[in-house]
Amino acid sequence: MKNKVELLAPAGSLEKLKMAVLYGADAVYLGGEAFSLREAADNFTIEEIQEGITFAHNYGVKVYAAINIIAHNEDLEGIELFAQNVYDMGIDAVIVADMGVFSIIRETVPDLDIHVSTQANNVNYRSAAMWYKLGAKRVVLA
Repeated sequence: MKNKVELLAPAGSLEKLKMAVLYGADAVYLGGEAFSLREAADNFTIEEIQEGITFAHNYGVKVYAAINIIAHNEDLEGIELFAQNVYDMGIDAVIVADMGVFSIIRETVPDLDIHVSTQANNVNYRSAAMWYKLGAKRVVLA
């Protein structure tokens, strides 16, 4: 079976998410108000994340949440709750860049698919293979 190419679009706001869905994206990714490197985006409140997931899923489109900060110790607080919340809302996957964040999400919501961000700077097959062994479902190369 051939792999289907997925058209993944950034969703910098709820309006942009809806436009990406309506114009044919297979999946969209968004950042919440915390834990995302999407600084230039408006970013989503927890209520907007739920609305975006519901809207996208009504069109058969997947939604991924970027939890891709490179975290210092003080940045780790709240990741468990955020990951659990988006999982409960029906998020299709999260996108991470930090090994510590990856481990928190894996422990908190083990059934949640994790994609490794380009921000993780994977430039060789051994890195990608290691992420896969740890449970990543997708690794985006730098």
